Amino acid sequence: MTAAISTIIDHFPYLGLFLLLILGGIGFPFPEDTTLILCGFLISTDVVKPIPALLAVYSGILITDFGLYVVGKKYGRMIVTHKRFRKIVSPERLTALEDKFNKKGILVILLGRHLVGLRAQIFLAAGVMRMSASKFLIADGISSLFTIVLMVGLGYAGGNSLEVIKNDITRIEHIGILLVIILLTIYLLFRYFKSRHSKTSL
Repeated sequence: MTAAISTIIDHFPYLGLFLLLILGGIGFPFPEDTTLILCGFLISTDVVKPIPALLAVYSGILITDFGLYVVGKKYGRMIVTHKRFRKIVSPERLTALEDKFNKKGILVILLGRHLVGLRAQIFLAAGVMRMSASKFLIADGISSLFTIVLMVGLGYAGGNSLEVIKNDITRIEHIGILLVIILLTIYLLFRYFKSRHSKTSL
């Protein structure tokens, strides 16, 4: 699976980024933040263009989050007994999240999606609580923008840093070669003049 995704990213990077987010959302070991950082790195190294790459990850995030919301809405409180999703949210956690939704409402989505361990739980709980789909999408859409800016920005900065380091190393290599040439020239001139001085002395 990992090899197949790697091949897709190499040949179809926009689709690859989108699939990584979808697969990560359904339980595969592809964390959202890591994928977004990868997106920023690919943008910084000109592997992908910024606008289509950002659209790919933004749509991937919204589809994944909304999918979890739909699952929560479908199963309701029975989600905690589902063989797949009971691993994500326990009865105690669901009760605690329901309490937070009752007190803070939409703010739970706006702030909670930035907490890595709680994202999936919050989206499932939003569905269980029967939050309006439009409210969920608006809140998640706004919150996702901040996540993308932060994580893609980190990846972009990291890619630029690597490029700077690479350029510095190349510059140092050039300076090193130049120094070797200068030192070799000085040595040869020294040997030449020393040899002439010896012959003159004779």
